[in-house]
Amino acid sequence: MKAYRAALLRFDDQGQPLYDSDGLLVVGPDASGRKVVRAAGSHDALIDRLAGVAVEDLRGHLIAPGFIDLHVHYPQTDVIGAPAAGLLPWLENYTFPHESRFADKAYARGVAEFFFDELARHGVTTALTFATSHPVSVDAAFEAAQARGLRFITGKVLQDRHSPDGVRDETEQSLIDTEALIRRWHGVDRLGYAITPRFAPTSTDEQLRGAGELAAKYGDVWIQSHVAENRDEVKWVAELYPRARSYLGVYGDFGLLRDRAVYAHCIHLDAHDRILMRETGASAAVSPTSNLFLGSGFFDYAAADAAGMRYGLASDVGGGTSFSPFHTMLAAYYIGREGHTKPGLSLTPGQLWWQHTAGAARALGLERVVGNLTPGHEADFVVLDPKATPLLERKTAQADSLDELLFALIVLGDDRLVAKTVTA
Repeated sequence: MKAYRAALLRFDDQGQPLYDSDGLLVVGPDASGRKVVRAAGSHDALIDRLAGVAVEDLRGHLIAPGFIDLHVHYPQTDVIGAPAAGLLPWLENYTFPHESRFADKAYARGVAEFFFDELARHGVTTALTFATSHPVSVDAAFEAAQARGLRFITGKVLQDRHSPDGVRDETEQSLIDTEALIRRWHGVDRLGYAITPRFAPTSTDEQLRGAGELAAKYGDVWIQSHVAENRDEVKWVAELYPRARSYLGVYGDFGLLRDRAVYAHCIHLDAHDRILMRETGASAAVSPTSNLFLGSGFFDYAAADAAGMRYGLASDVGGGTSFSPFHTMLAAYYIGREGHTKPGLSLTPGQLWWQHTAGAARALGLERVVGNLTPGHEADFVVLDPKATPLLERKTAQADSLDELLFALIVLGDDRLVAKTVTA
């Protein structure tokens, strides 16, 4: 076992922050050999139980759960910051041409390695990630994640229509490839598979039906896609599926709404859709920097909470503008405050942090596995330096409460704040 002494942040079962200004995090193997949190709490309460255990002194730092990115595209790492008039032209002019390069496994592996370096540099220890329509892009990402010991989920994108040459797949073969990848990778070490229709307009009925059949056959895999991000996209889906009750309803009609189903954006939903999300167990990946960048709209936190929807935060790189959880949390604060198109509210610093850690884990169905630092959770954590920049040092020194400390880190933080990222 090993212990770390620093300020310590974690969450209770109601999502409320627990904080020790002088804390101890004790990690070690469980009965199966996984490196997990064995104990967490105040230094004075725990130290007498730890005779012979090495303690790394990190006082002056904050230990917090590793961040979880609930929706990100690793093949779009080099698309970040591309100018476009909106979602659909951005896909056509930048995303699809770039993703066509991932038919080359060596190229895909190179991008995957850089992607994981960026996640670690920003304190992200788990990600639900899109690959491309090429099976080798999935293999490349899983191989790189496995070598690093990460808890990581991805899947081959399904898109057999309304897509250009180079990324469009063939219906029957795409489903054969998906099942082969599930059998090859799902549940290996800390890896998980996600059935991944890009979004309803780029999959035929046959492909979505096949995806739903695979989801029923493999009940513990994840499902991920996009829904109700952009008004033009919503209008397009209505034209393609005139009998569906809504855009979200399309996925329900094909058996793609259930626990472990995560849908990015969920902006232009109605009350019935939000109830459907709650009743089926599906979750929303809130992607605020992407929504602001592409002008898509504002996630309605008040309506989501009223309906009892599950949700968590996501970078959505490359539509998103940063890998940094601090930038994402700050953008989520802006999104929450917007009160002209929906009710505005002020998300607390603890709520923002929870959405990117324990809340995102709950959205994935992994709330007892990752995203927190209470006993039994896998030992993924970040060590943060509140003195990382002169302004941070000045501001955090004046913090009189946990809310003030966390909010200063959210507003002023970036990759410089992350002193160390530890994965299991």
